[in-house]
Amino acid sequence: MTTQLTEEHISIQGYVRELTRRVEGIEILEPSAGTTRYSHDAATAKTAAANGKPGPAVVLPTTAAEVQAAVKLATELGVTVVPRGAGTGLSGGATAQPDQVVISTEKLTAIIEVSPLDEVAVVEPGVINADLNKHLEPFGLFYAPDPASFDISSIGGNIATNAGGLRCAKYGVTRESVLSLDVVLADGSLITVGHRSIKGVTGLDLTSLFVGSEGILGIVTRATVRLRPIPVARKTVSAFFNSTAEGTNGLAAITLSPVRPAAIEFFDTPSLANIDAHSGTALRERGAALILIEIDGYGIGDQAADLATALSAVGGRVTVESDDDGVRLWELRRSGRGLPQDKWYIGEDIAVPKSQLPKVYAAFPALEARFGVDISAVSHAGDGNLHPLITKDKTPDDGANPPASLLEAATELVKVALSLGGTVTGEHGVGTIKREWAALELSERSREVQHAIKAAIDPQQTLNPGKAI
Repeated sequence: MTTQLTEEHISIQGYVRELTRRVEGIEILEPSAGTTRYSHDAATAKTAAANGKPGPAVVLPTTAAEVQAAVKLATELGVTVVPRGAGTGLSGGATAQPDQVVISTEKLTAIIEVSPLDEVAVVEPGVINADLNKHLEPFGLFYAPDPASFDISSIGGNIATNAGGLRCAKYGVTRESVLSLDVVLADGSLITVGHRSIKGVTGLDLTSLFVGSEGILGIVTRATVRLRPIPVARKTVSAFFNSTAEGTNGLAAITLSPVRPAAIEFFDTPSLANIDAHSGTALRERGAALILIEIDGYGIGDQAADLATALSAVGGRVTVESDDDGVRLWELRRSGRGLPQDKWYIGEDIAVPKSQLPKVYAAFPALEARFGVDISAVSHAGDGNLHPLITKDKTPDDGANPPASLLEAATELVKVALSLGGTVTGEHGVGTIKREWAALELSERSREVQHAIKAAIDPQQTLNPGKAI
């Protein structure tokens, strides 16, 4: 029997009452100051705190069936839904307004299966990336994607943004490690896409479509992910150079060597200075640019020797780091940089073919002079993904908003990346923050196709409207 819905129901309060009635025991947080943390992700926290609005209603399902019921009712009532993982995103993809409902996957945390012979795990989306790898250690396996936020970000959020990370140089981004997904669509139906088997070409590749779709097409409730054997050995190699330009040219030596590192990270001069100031280190005393490398697998000594030969030949001062020093250097890569509290700043996530990295860094001085900004960048150099930080001094005349020249500089840097065959976002996603930049990259017809796909799957625009495309 169909329930008659009155005007009273077409509201968040009506949604909460009706969902409580339909699904016994489902956990729902009503809109309040206490749910404000669900109105933003890591990128939009300051903006959300400043607007003073109450938080959205939040549904905390513990089963796929509860996700289905919550989404189905939202579509019935015309309420829009914001899917949310751990909230660590850096593009505004999980921002929510008081008249929206957040469906959080934070309580869907089961590791359902680990199959060493198939080298797969079946997990729910709320599983934290680092927790999965702790669980896998006794099996001698690991899950390769490792975003810098691996110890706080969830598998579901990683899937939603096709997260990358440090080891992408060898193991690829999240998409390369996802075989199959269970997804709740906007009408409340639950479908499975992909295959547990490594090979499988039946039908269109919907798994790749959902990976990186930022919650606009469906909500993942289960994922079958690929695992890898834990390498028999891992070693950190550092190479310091006398300038940023020499360091970027040194990256080519790695590509031309016979070694395929798991991770290749590049730090320019201001990034090293930033880390030293923020973390109390002395990296700048060792050089003006750093290539930080992780190698793994058999023949670790031969790999290290080959890299040392290649990098020394182009001016690198190479060190095979001790295990303790290696751990410290990687921790500095993940969390050593500080954000300037006394300056305006914008962080970016551009990517280019890795051969073009030197040209991106070479473009910084002209942009700095043109817009009166400072630009630094650390990079996942193994796959050409840069994370520039653009800063500008504050002045008494600025007021509450950053000067237009800061955004103009960021936009011009995006255009540099596009001119070199790159993209506006390598791994953080478009969300709300980068939609205008995405329009610079995607043709009008391409955007039409993407909106048509969204309309076919979610005709009422229930799921994460205004995001990603």
